[in-house]
Amino acid sequence: MKIKTAFLFSLLGCLVGASADAAAERPNIVVVLVDDLGFADIGCYGGEVPTPNLDRLASDGVRFTQFYNCARCSPTRAALMSGLYPHQAGMGWLDNMVEPASRGIHGRLLPRCVTMAEVLRDAGYFTAMTGKWHLGQQHGTVPWKRGFDRSLNSRFGEVYFPHEMDKPGTAMLYLNGEELPKDSPKFGKDWYSTDLFTEWGLTFIDEARAQNKPFFLYIAQGAVHFPLRAPREVIEKYRGRYKQGWDVLREQRHAKQIEMGLVDRQWPLAPRPSDSPAWDTKTAQEKERFDEIMAVYAAMIDRIDYSIGTLVDGLKRRGVLDNTLLLFMSDNGGNAEGGPPGVTRGDGPIGGPQSYVLLGMNWATMANTPFRRYKHFTHEGGISSPLIAHWPAGIPQARRNAFEKQPAHLIDIMATAVDLAGASYPRERDGHAIEPMQGVSLKAAFEGKALTRTQPLFWEHEGNKAVRDGKWKLVMRHRQPWQLFDMEADRTEQHDMVEQQPALAAKLEAEWKAWAQRTYVDDWPGPDHTDWGQDVPRR
Repeated sequence: MKIKTAFLFSLLGCLVGASADAAAERPNIVVVLVDDLGFADIGCYGGEVPTPNLDRLASDGVRFTQFYNCARCSPTRAALMSGLYPHQAGMGWLDNMVEPASRGIHGRLLPRCVTMAEVLRDAGYFTAMTGKWHLGQQHGTVPWKRGFDRSLNSRFGEVYFPHEMDKPGTAMLYLNGEELPKDSPKFGKDWYSTDLFTEWGLTFIDEARAQNKPFFLYIAQGAVHFPLRAPREVIEKYRGRYKQGWDVLREQRHAKQIEMGLVDRQWPLAPRPSDSPAWDTKTAQEKERFDEIMAVYAAMIDRIDYSIGTLVDGLKRRGVLDNTLLLFMSDNGGNAEGGPPGVTRGDGPIGGPQSYVLLGMNWATMANTPFRRYKHFTHEGGISSPLIAHWPAGIPQARRNAFEKQPAHLIDIMATAVDLAGASYPRERDGHAIEPMQGVSLKAAFEGKALTRTQPLFWEHEGNKAVRDGKWKLVMRHRQPWQLFDMEADRTEQHDMVEQQPALAAKLEAEWKAWAQRTYVDDWPGPDHTDWGQDVPRR
């Protein structure tokens, strides 16, 4: 009997040990989402702003060349957190629009979705987030009730300094659900939010390690969303560097993208829009102002990269970098709001805490090189993001510094996390049926293998629509005709193929309509928009 008992305890010990080993092999997952960053804004995607830390992540990891977002802040966050399309999650527009009669515009995460934090916490992960939430906090959807063990968040971003000109809703931060003024001693003095959110993220990681748990950390930076603001000394580094103008610098970005193999040289650079003037038509005074605007934007990118260095160094010092999947992405394309002139108002220097600055259409065109259109729209400039995947223990050596050209989407991040964590995605939670995941795991793409996607990718935002199936993309700007593009031959969307391929266009349109029906997409109830995304008043 004693022998049998000893054997059983020995067997139990082996099983527990095996389980512990398996748990130890599960990667930590860190998602860094930045705001309004264009496809070409960082060095490893063609930009001229030095981003050595992001460039190192790219050279040691995999860069996706066709990673897609949902064209806008809240919809992207909903898709990222839920693994669903935005309307399925309840966030068919921003979180300040609630259409009670609609099926998908409710300004908050609905009970028919789960968050990545909820799924990973159920799988034994320590879960934390910092930064911009923008998922309906004013309607009861808060991070500390949607799966996050720890959180330091702003309601909807637009927070940079402890003392600044505030918009309504930006004067407070929320630490684990406790509302605190931005200048609370708990946050220290004279911080810049890009640094603050990273440092608190590392603090939360220390709690996870103390509990001997793998961790999921979501850092949702406010940068580079307007109002553009950055530390003065960083802005000064870039003053004068943009007097070559958007035309020359955009050509330089495009040439760099071609040289590095990021884009195909056969794709023509999308022409500068007619509403955007040539740089050479501007007066010396106007050029000075535009240079200052772009210097602030560049400084914000500089500080994003600096924070990535802080994060990576922190992971390395804690001995967890090798088995951490770190994903870096943006929530939409570059933002042209502010139109051709951009916006500079407020007190003090441009980019200071009391100023109010928008990048505008001209520099946003450069941000989205080589694509057309911007945030809001479902043409490539609005929905194409950088995605850098870094995971030393999980990405094969042969795949380091590789370009991954298979299309991928925010909806795939939940599926990837579930796959790598060995988690279970629920069919039901708290008495509510849960919508099934829409994406596929990207693990195969990390390894250089084909993804198992069986459905096209779809979009709808403000009446702008698109469907991507293989190399074909059908896209519509609100109330305009559908356009059809061959993404292999013409990803900059210059040659509409609708007339040459009417049957294919009709097939894709039918697929889009079927998708819209099953994912709660109603007709857009809001206004039309200008070419730079601002509302056109209703008649």
